[in-house]
Amino acid sequence: MKQLRRDHELPSATNKWGWKFHHLGIPVNHPIPGERHIPHLKMYVAGFPESPYGIEWMRFDEDCPLPELVKTLPHLAFVVDDMNEALKGKKIITPPNPPSEGVIVAMIEDDGAPIEVMQFLQ
Repeated sequence: MKQLRRDHELPSATNKWGWKFHHLGIPVNHPIPGERHIPHLKMYVAGFPESPYGIEWMRFDEDCPLPELVKTLPHLAFVVDDMNEALKGKKIITPPNPPSEGVIVAMIEDDGAPIEVMQFLQ
C-alpha cells in the first residue's frame, strides 16, 4: 500500500529529493507588460524578476512546439543538482534543453501535471 503524506509534511520533491522551488509558471493568452520573447522556444515570459514568490507568466506563439500540457496548465519549477538523476523514472515530456545560457531544463509529467526541472550550470 502506498504511504500517504500527511498535511504537515513537505512533498518528497523538497523533503526527500532536495529539489528547491524556483517558480510557478502560469500560461496566459494575452500580452503581459514587460514580457520577453524567447525566439527559439516561441514563447514570451514576464513577471519572474519582479515577483517575490517566483510567479512567471507565459504566453506562446501559435507555432510553439511545447506540449499542450505545458501551454495550457500551470507548472511548478524546481532546481536540482543533477538533471540526469532527477529525471530517472520520470515521464519526460520535454527532454533537457538550454532555454538560455547557463541553465538546462526538462519538463516531466506527474499525475497529469507539468513539472519543470532546472539545473544551473557553474
